[in-house]
Amino acid sequence: MTMALTAWLGAMPGFMTPLLLAALGLLLCERAGILNLGVEGVMALGAMVGAAASLAGWGPWAAMGAGALAGLAISLPFMAAVVVFRAPQIPAGLALAAIALGASAALGREASHKPFPGLDNLDWFDELDHLPVVGRMLFRQDGMVYVSLILAVLIALWLMRTRKGLRLRAVGEDPATADASGVDVQLYQLGAVGVASLLIGAAGAYLSVGGSNIWTEGMVAGRGWIALALVVFAQWSPIRAIAGAALFGGAEALIPRLQAMGVEVPVYLLSMLPYVLTIAVLVLMAFSRRARQAEPGFLGRAYIRQDR
Repeated sequence: MTMALTAWLGAMPGFMTPLLLAALGLLLCERAGILNLGVEGVMALGAMVGAAASLAGWGPWAAMGAGALAGLAISLPFMAAVVVFRAPQIPAGLALAAIALGASAALGREASHKPFPGLDNLDWFDELDHLPVVGRMLFRQDGMVYVSLILAVLIALWLMRTRKGLRLRAVGEDPATADASGVDVQLYQLGAVGVASLLIGAAGAYLSVGGSNIWTEGMVAGRGWIALALVVFAQWSPIRAIAGAALFGGAEALIPRLQAMGVEVPVYLLSMLPYVLTIAVLVLMAFSRRARQAEPGFLGRAYIRQDR
């Protein structure tokens, strides 16, 4: 039982990292008032580009960077549409998802089902990773796991303790007041969506380069939608997003562990577990007054300066 618990906890960070990276990107976007429903497609493109770069001989970290840049590149039309031309954010995000999913499938045929070297676990803590139960979880992970956790803390500090973070939050809460105070609303929104696109692309690249060392079409498998729910669960807080990613990642990591233990539950029911958890969390959050109060006041609405 202890071995199974150790194995499950050790696998959890690998499952939570792509969710945390995508959730951090979405959180920045939504703090600026932009609802980005293109996350599923951007992750798919990031995963494909990361795999293609690895197969071309790029190192794992360079391949992760290529996936992040692909996320930014495919999001540029979305940024222009919703920030510059004030297009409706929901259809623009869904169009982005469809375009990116199609692009990953069309451009990734040569990279499909071909294994490649990925991120290795760090060996800095060889003595500590033998600690009972939690040693493998805390001290035997690849570098991107630790980078994502540090990013969450830095983003939280930036949002809550810096003037620019305060301005970004003001843009998402009341852009008219922020504009009247001299804040360049469009510039902050463009910056937030740009950084978010890099993080979401990196989240997709981690699935192929860090998680499975292979790319197949459809490997994102709804994790982008789970990241959207995770932002609501975290009440737009980067620190709470860590706990939420651990919860959802833990549910994903549980599936192969139960199968390895020979638990006789149909595989399709086990595969539904993260999505059932997502729906349950969203229902609970719908009844939470605190969650509703945490939502940025201008989320999903186009700001037109003449209307202030």
